[in-house]
Amino acid sequence: MEKDEKSSSFKMADGDENKSEVDNKEEKAAADENEEPEGTETDRTETEEKPQEAENEGGEPEEPTPPPYTLETAFEDIEHFLSNLSTILKEKEEEKIEKEKKKKEEEEEKEKKKKDEEKEEEEEENEEEEGKGKEKEEEGKEEKKEEEKEEKEKEEVEDEGLEIPEFIEKYLDLLEEKISKLESTAAETKVKGQQPPEDDPLFFKVVRQILKLYKDLSAPIKPESKQGPLINRICGIHFRALCYLEDEFKYLLEELRNVEPDPKQEVAAAAAADQGTEAGEGEDRPAEESKLQEYSDQVLAHMNKIAMEMISGGHEFECREIYMTCRMHIIGETLKNLGFEKISIDDAQKMPWELLERDIPPWITIFKQCANVHFPAERKLAETIFSGHPSLYETIITNLARGLFIQFLNFPEAAAFCKLTTEKLFKFLDMYEALRDNLFAIDSVFPQECANELRTETTTCRCRIGESAICIFCDLENSIKSDTGKTPVAGGAVHPLTRYIMNYLKYACEYKDTIEQVFKDHSKIERADSTSRPRDYESRSLKYKKNDAGEDRPPFQEQLMRIMDLLDSAIEAKSKLYKDISLSCIFMMNNGRYMLQKIKGTVELHKVVGDNWCRKRSSDVRNYHKSYQRETWTKLLGCISNHGLNVRGKVVKPVLKEKFKSFNAMFDEIHRTQSTWVVYDKQLQSELRVSIASVVIPAYRSFLGRYSQYLDPGRQTEKYIKFQAEDIETYIDDLFDGNPGGKKT
Repeated sequence: MEKDEKSSSFKMADGDENKSEVDNKEEKAAADENEEPEGTETDRTETEEKPQEAENEGGEPEEPTPPPYTLETAFEDIEHFLSNLSTILKEKEEEKIEKEKKKKEEEEEKEKKKKDEEKEEEEEENEEEEGKGKEKEEEGKEEKKEEEKEEKEKEEVEDEGLEIPEFIEKYLDLLEEKISKLESTAAETKVKGQQPPEDDPLFFKVVRQILKLYKDLSAPIKPESKQGPLINRICGIHFRALCYLEDEFKYLLEELRNVEPDPKQEVAAAAAADQGTEAGEGEDRPAEESKLQEYSDQVLAHMNKIAMEMISGGHEFECREIYMTCRMHIIGETLKNLGFEKISIDDAQKMPWELLERDIPPWITIFKQCANVHFPAERKLAETIFSGHPSLYETIITNLARGLFIQFLNFPEAAAFCKLTTEKLFKFLDMYEALRDNLFAIDSVFPQECANELRTETTTCRCRIGESAICIFCDLENSIKSDTGKTPVAGGAVHPLTRYIMNYLKYACEYKDTIEQVFKDHSKIERADSTSRPRDYESRSLKYKKNDAGEDRPPFQEQLMRIMDLLDSAIEAKSKLYKDISLSCIFMMNNGRYMLQKIKGTVELHKVVGDNWCRKRSSDVRNYHKSYQRETWTKLLGCISNHGLNVRGKVVKPVLKEKFKSFNAMFDEIHRTQSTWVVYDKQLQSELRVSIASVVIPAYRSFLGRYSQYLDPGRQTEKYIKFQAEDIETYIDDLFDGNPGGKKT
């Protein structure tokens, strides 16, 4: 009994002790809870309240709605998958190697077993040979079936070894949806008209990503495997994306151009084209930059992105062809608006010169603009869109501009093969200068190999133009020699040949530097089809080879002096067509003075001809002036000489009367005739009248004052003294006006 009580008391004590330990632990836990952050209790309260609210509303707690699976999320998942794919493929490769090793061991074991069986078969002597053959054939078939089965199982195992995540299918669905949306938006944009493209960086990232996905998966997965359709789908979606980019690229090139550029940019471009080489490469940049504004910066950046994606996606050829086709069409329209028309050599040779001549100034203007503005701008545009691919944009600019450049050269080539006449010289020189002064554009725009080819083509074309120009200029000799007209110019005026040749030489000297270069560079060229060198080119007289300083003249100046000498001879020959020597002298004075005026009025022509020639020509004009006075007015003064008037100190009236009558008749005839003669140069006309008056009037006044008293006043005076000195002066002022009958007095 005591023992039981002790036992129970022990248990109670023990229980109290355990109880106290539990109480201590609970107090300690409570203390720890009191030390927790303030938010813990709030969180616990919210957690407790949420199920209560859910129970109040629906009776059961609601699960949170997962966020939608977007293309952005799928993009990140694919990136993560591709980053781990190499590790997966490496593990798979190791497994494959292990399986191949195991298979090899099995094959060796089978081979050993097969040899044992063959050995046993050889020991069976009683079996027939046919039976053995059939059994071997059946065994071979069974072994082949087993090998095919094992190979198939191996492929299935390999396919099953690369697990394709489910999100790849979702990713492809989202991408197809994205492309469909973009295609629909693009169609609406084209209907509405020109609108700037919206920048979508994610789409370009996805296009690059799906290409990488295709490349990484197409290596381990065979097309005939179970997962082959997935690879085909990825490839199809990538192709569809690139097709969309092709359409977008073409739309941007064709439709989103700034068709109405800033007028200031047009002025800058035109100024750059007109200045040619004077502007230099550095000063052409504003024109290039203005040309770049054909597209906005936003459109250029978008086209650059598209081009880069198409090139990286294997559509470089399609991208290049789209660009070249669109730009060729745009350039063609631009040139057409400027007035350029494609003319073949055959067509140009059939055209009348008047039509061809009309097309030369527009051709020169457009050629300068293309060389200095359009071609550099096209290169800059290609460099901007295809940045990072120099070989591609050089190929583009070569194919794009080379054909157009050759078309430009066809025009002067055709002109050079036309029938050459003197009036074509200056148009030929204009084309020659355009080809010469814009060669630098070839080196700045085209790649080296293409530039060398085009430079050769341009030089050949320029050579033909130069040879034709020499031939035309030298043909002036034939123009002078062929003028064999026998009809003298009325009134002794300047001969049309003199006007034509002198004006021709005046304009030729405005091209002095160019035409001297033409003679220097091309007069020595020997060509089978060239007629630029006259037959006697090397056998000219030495008098044309030296200038006033005794120096050798350049070939052009030598030829010009030869032409001047031929003109002198031709005019002198034509002066002999006049029966009246006085009129012949007037004719020579008119032509000589005209030639002097043209030479002195043209600085370059004066430099070529020289002062010695001018002095000689002035001396010739003075000599003709003296001859004219001698032939006309000296004879008139002979009528009023004292010879025969005085006989034994007395004036013989009949002789005096006859002298007055002769003077009156001759002066009337001179006035009637020479008032119809022409002296267009006012200075020469004045010089002639002054010199005539200074000789005739004093002599007549002296004769009249001395002998008029011997005539009876009245009827005799009126009959024989027809002119007073003042009347003579008035009639002299009527001379050389080209008016029949002179002025009314």
